[in-house]
Amino acid sequence: MAASLNQVILIGNLTEDPELQYTQSGVARTTFTIAINRQYRDANDELQEETTFVPITTWRNQAENCATYLSKGRPVAVTGRLRISNYEDDEGNNRKWTSVVAQNVQFLGSGQGERQEEKAEQPPPERPEPSSSDEDDEEIPF
Repeated sequence: MAASLNQVILIGNLTEDPELQYTQSGVARTTFTIAINRQYRDANDELQEETTFVPITTWRNQAENCATYLSKGRPVAVTGRLRISNYEDDEGNNRKWTSVVAQNVQFLGSGQGERQEEKAEQPPPERPEPSSSDEDDEEIPF
């Protein structure tokens, strides 16, 4: 088998507060999206800006830390792997969903996102009791 590499390094700002959930077996999963801005000059030598929105998924302790300390607007550096999922929409069309499964999220900036004070006052979501069902755990990276 030929060697291959799937590694992504991104720096951007959170577009919303992270969403923390737990699988049925009690494993933490947090999802959020980051915006990555790129500036370039067009054919008329005018400065243009393009924004790419990238969905990020974190697991376990990293997920709980992201949910606790990150908020909308906070800059982060993410390293991880690209994941492309296939699915069929309601009309029967085949679609693809691209996201990054984070291995490391480095918090950048001062930590003063939009709702940092509000988040500190909110209790964390309840962790469900582990069950024998592994249906939600198939996406968990080990």
